[in-house]
Amino acid sequence: MTRPEVSFEFFPPKNIEATFRLWDTVNVLAPLAPRFVSVTYGAGGTTRDLTRDVVATLHKHSGLRTAAHLTCVDATREETLQIARDFAAAGVTDIVALRGDPPKGANGFAPHPDGFNSSVELIEALNDAGDFTIRVGAYPDKHPEAPNATADVDYLKRKLDAGADEALTQFFFEADTFFRFRDACAKAGIDKPIVPGIFPIENWKGARRFAESCGTHIPAWVIDAFETATRDGREDLLATAICTELCSDLLDGGVENLHFYTLNRPELTRDVCFALGITPAVKLENVA
Repeated sequence: MTRPEVSFEFFPPKNIEATFRLWDTVNVLAPLAPRFVSVTYGAGGTTRDLTRDVVATLHKHSGLRTAAHLTCVDATREETLQIARDFAAAGVTDIVALRGDPPKGANGFAPHPDGFNSSVELIEALNDAGDFTIRVGAYPDKHPEAPNATADVDYLKRKLDAGADEALTQFFFEADTFFRFRDACAKAGIDKPIVPGIFPIENWKGARRFAESCGTHIPAWVIDAFETATRDGREDLLATAICTELCSDLLDGGVENLHFYTLNRPELTRDVCFALGITPAVKLENVA
């Protein structure tokens, strides 16, 4: 099994306690030398300012390559591009470009009258605006708004053809889900990297609700296993084992990079990385 390169997703804190948890998470995972870390934007653009501030601080003080999420929600084209220019001025040129989820309570996505209508339009504008590395989302399981799985592949190709450099997938539970999607993308002529998104499950009830809301298929064996493990108090052990096995299967299938959705809780992600042979680099100083 080849040692993979990893990346980690964080979300911006909303209070002092959450701020400490974020920085604890960064301190735990930074020694694993990630390719990059990303900071989410929040549904409906609700954490836009927090994301900007966290990204700038991470970039300046952590030494980590930092990517900022950017969405089309509730902003004009000029406002969105100004945010991108602000990131670039702070030294951050990695963008995760997304359409974005609608604000809470909204009945589906509705573009701002003067905003971007889709992630494809956002990617095209970012590609024209500056020297950005652009990553986009991808869906191994059918997106809830897509008519079929083929439409997801076709739309990913449009995003990559518009100037995106790499895709990060939604999480999934079985390696074959990713392999089928990867094969379909290759058949459609997609040759840019597609990185599987990995979700170490800290809380099964929450993870199940999230999976159901975003269209991620949950195999029956996963439901049965977590219900038993939760009853027996072995949820963390099961989560670590399932996630490690999933990553191992992906690596055996030729995957080189993994992107972890940490939810600012680093322990399971760290344990899975350790199991995969990804350990902190040890610097030897003053040994002579």
